Amino acid sequence: MKDIRNYSLLAHNTFGIEARCRRFLEYETVEEAQAVAAILREQQEPYLIIGSGSNLLLTGDFPGTVVHSGIRRKRENEENDENEGNENRFSDEGNVTSLPRPHDLFKKTILKCGSGEIWDDVVAYCVAHNLYGAENLSLIPGEVGASAVQNIGAYGAEVKDLIVQVEAVEIATGKVVTFNNEDCEYGYRQSKFKHEWKDRYLMTYVSYRLSHTFEPKLDYGNIRAELDKQPGEVTAARLRQAIIDIRQAKLPDPKVEGNGGSFFMNPVVPKEKYEALAALYPDMPHYTVDAEHEKIPAGWMIDQCGWKGKSLGRAGVHDKQALVLVNRGGATGAEIVCLMETIQRDVKEQFGIEIKPEVNIR
Repeated sequence: MKDIRNYSLLAHNTFGIEARCRRFLEYETVEEAQAVAAILREQQEPYLIIGSGSNLLLTGDFPGTVVHSGIRRKRENEENDENEGNENRFSDEGNVTSLPRPHDLFKKTILKCGSGEIWDDVVAYCVAHNLYGAENLSLIPGEVGASAVQNIGAYGAEVKDLIVQVEAVEIATGKVVTFNNEDCEYGYRQSKFKHEWKDRYLMTYVSYRLSHTFEPKLDYGNIRAELDKQPGEVTAARLRQAIIDIRQAKLPDPKVEGNGGSFFMNPVVPKEKYEALAALYPDMPHYTVDAEHEKIPAGWMIDQCGWKGKSLGRAGVHDKQALVLVNRGGATGAEIVCLMETIQRDVKEQFGIEIKPEVNIR
């Protein structure tokens, strides 16, 4: 277990904000997570649980303990299809019969990953081992533990549709607890870990259900257009590379220009609100959520307000994707927040919609 005093968090936030914490703890096993929980209970001072810092904006030094998971391992387990209880799937008028069938057609794999694993490494592993379902979530920054907290999503996919189980250590008791998917109450970029359960648990493992059958999701954004650049069979590897190419073309490298990826959540609005705006903006992009709601891209609205490529002091808006706020060099967390609030005000004035940050501001 790492236990370091007066620790720099520069390497733990992709905005490139220089900040320090009084103490830094990193656990590599469940037992070490329990030991960390005991320390947090005993010292009774503020603590902050972080992943890779790709969804974190620091506004100053943290006057307490920062905790990070270093659990990095993966394990596969085969699982029967949800419609079968055992190897004898088929029945004939109540009599179970054993029929020959291709193994892969009726099996799925549960991939159990340590909370400190890099998420994109997990996606790469899945594609390389013919485990399907995570391709559209390629190159999303962050770690496995954060994927379960944030319900990461992109290009028509959300990780909630893969998560089976989340394991953690309860800080208040040191007990190992397990949550199934329904317990977490996942929604768009939401979970109970961001609200009622915030800062109550140290993530240890997340289990994902992957398919042995490749069923590509190609109808979101410009995925098909990217794939059409090189015609041929659509494989998981090709889809993953297409997603990577799209993201890299739109998102700046944090090592070059500090950023936290998509800064704002795309707002979901009532159908009536969407229709009123569509009458004013016929070319406005949108995605149907259900019969009563539409999702409007926050980046499009920010662009319409004239912010793409513009700056406010040392904080700015990326010139290729208005959803991304960037550190032009030497910006403080407070400067990024000032830019955020200015953009929120302008979007609210022009569209009557409040856009909310996706990043965790501390």
